[in-house]
Amino acid sequence: MGKLLIKLIGLILFFTGLYFFGQNIIFVSGYYIPFSSRLPATVSVLAIMAGVFTLVFFRREASQLGWILLGIGIVLVFLSGGVIFRSTSLWNLFVAFGALATGYKLLNEGRINF
Repeated sequence: MGKLLIKLIGLILFFTGLYFFGQNIIFVSGYYIPFSSRLPATVSVLAIMAGVFTLVFFRREASQLGWILLGIGIVLVFLSGGVIFRSTSLWNLFVAFGALATGYKLLNEGRINF
């Protein structure tokens, strides 16, 4: 029962850290590249969807293709201006990173080494 409780606490801390990080990230659907050319956000969404689909359903046959598509999609999201980072306090960043790292460590190892 003790290991289950530690895993549950780790999961709660992990999602708390993700929540604090997620508060300061805004996803928009506009498209703009500062290098004077335009790129639709649809291409990035389709690349991410194709990459996830490939990784889920064709893991053995085309896993490299799935990771490449996923990487291209993530890069295109940032290049298309679809992600905006709001300013945050150092305290909020510290709490988010601490909760995320502690939760991950508890989930994987079940203990925290100081």
